[in-house]
Amino acid sequence: MTEATLHEYCRGILAAPGLDAKLEPPPAGLRDGDAGEPLLVERPARSPELALAGGAPPLPRADALTTDGARAACLARFAHHELMAVEFFAWAIVRWPELPSELRRGWLGILVDEQRHCRLYLGRLRELGSSLSEHPCSGYFWRQADAIAASPAGPAAFLAAMGLTLEQANLDFTLIYRDGFRAGGDEASAKVCQVIHDDEIQHVAFARVWLLRLEPDAANDAEAYAARVPFPLSAARAKGRRFDADARRRAGLSEELIEAVRTARSTQETRPKAPGA
Repeated sequence: MTEATLHEYCRGILAAPGLDAKLEPPPAGLRDGDAGEPLLVERPARSPELALAGGAPPLPRADALTTDGARAACLARFAHHELMAVEFFAWAIVRWPELPSELRRGWLGILVDEQRHCRLYLGRLRELGSSLSEHPCSGYFWRQADAIAASPAGPAAFLAAMGLTLEQANLDFTLIYRDGFRAGGDEASAKVCQVIHDDEIQHVAFARVWLLRLEPDAANDAEAYAARVPFPLSAARAKGRRFDADARRRAGLSEELIEAVRTARSTQETRPKAPGA
């Protein structure tokens, strides 16, 4: 029997409509060979209960996690973010088969972490008597795919978008909600958030290292990030309301990039006000 390849495994994740298939870990002996031509997948297959929605209701505040309903709403949103991350790393692996095997294997390792994270959130969701299918699945991550695919920077744009924006922001959000769950009496969910926070530090570090390898002429990670992050993502999207500089330092981010993210303002903040507003 022919061993499966990395390309085939990731293509299977994108083509599988069901949750269980997307969260199936890679088989032993997965080969990174015979990837063939680049494959651009516009959107992953999804079963009806996982259909991507245009948006979702606001998350409950971290200081309001005192009921199972509020906790379930957060856990479902976080589980779906992890599911989209699984698909998004699979998307990158089949999109750029020409990349060094070390980078592709690194993305696979992160994909496996995202599968584990998703299962952790889903486990807590089940314990609260809920399931992912009971909650809307916002397609926020996937709305970034077109801009990444169109970027001439290619994989560097993906690293800036996924690792140094979406995952960097999660360095903050995991701790904000860890403390919210803990204050609300849900220590089990707080522990899940801590596990994921610790893994995100490694994911952000990996993205930084490889962005600089793909952009050797950049003076530092701040310059490389600013040049390659695809609009509408930006440094303003790479943080939460409570900014954790120490986690970013542990991820190896330069002080220049940390300060750029800390002080970044959204377009809503910088847009000129209308006369009389």
